[in-house]
Amino acid sequence: MGSGRVENPIIVIPARLAALRLPAKPLADIAGVPMIVHVWRRAMAAGIGPVVVAAADRAIAEVVESAGGRAVLTDPDLPSGSDRVWQALGTVDPDGRHDVVVNLQGDLPTLEPALIRRALDPLADPAVDIGTLVCRIADAADRERPSVVKAVVGWGENQVGRCLYFSRAPVPTGDGPLWHHIGLYAYRRAALGRFVALPQSALERREHLEQLRALEAGMRIDAAEVDTVPLGVDTPQDLETARRLIAGEHAS
Repeated sequence: MGSGRVENPIIVIPARLAALRLPAKPLADIAGVPMIVHVWRRAMAAGIGPVVVAAADRAIAEVVESAGGRAVLTDPDLPSGSDRVWQALGTVDPDGRHDVVVNLQGDLPTLEPALIRRALDPLADPAVDIGTLVCRIADAADRERPSVVKAVVGWGENQVGRCLYFSRAPVPTGDGPLWHHIGLYAYRRAALGRFVALPQSALERREHLEQLRALEAGMRIDAAEVDTVPLGVDTPQDLETARRLIAGEHAS
C-alpha cells in the first residue's frame, strides 16, 4: 500500500462523551484542563503533523477549539473510534494530502509524545499497512489479566516486528517475554479506508479486539517496541492517577 516513506502524517483523536465506566471523560478536569485538551497538547508536541479531534459531541469540540485546537463533529452513532477517524479525515482532508493517519485515543493524557513518533517506524517497510506499539510485560499479574491485550510478534530489525495475533489470553505459551499491545495505530490512508469498510470478523467478536479484523482480512500490522505503557483513563481511579502524574509534572 504505497511506498515505505511517510510523507505527510496527520493525527486524529476520536472522542465521545458516552463512556460507560467514566461518563463524559474527555471533559474530566486534570490540573484545570479537560483531559481531551491534554491529549491534544501531547499530540501537538509529537511534531509530526496537524492534529484534529474527531468529536462526537459539540461540548468536546468547544473545549478543544477554546484551547486553540481544531475539532470536527462526527456522527455520534458511528460504531467505533476508527470510523470516527475516517469520517473526520474525509472532512478535513477530502483531497487526500495526508498519506498516513495516526489514530490516537482521547484517554491518554500522560502520553509521551515520542511514542506517537515511534508508531510511524513500522511504516518504513512498504509492505506494512498499520504501525502500532508494544511493551514487554514486567508484572506477572498482567500476563493473566484480560484487560492487558497481548500481541504475538515475530521480531525483525530495529525492535520492530510483525504482529501475528492479538489476544486477551497469555500468548504465546512457553518460555519468553509477553508483549502488551498499546492501542495507538498509524494507518496508511488506503489501509484505514479498507479497514473501516470491512465487516466485523469472527475473531474480532470473540476476543473483542478490533485489530483482529485487519489480520483476518490479510492486512499487515507491525509493532515497534517501546519501554513504557501510557496510562489509559477508564475508571475514576485511573483519573486520580492521571491527576497525580500531571500535578507532579507541573511541580517539577
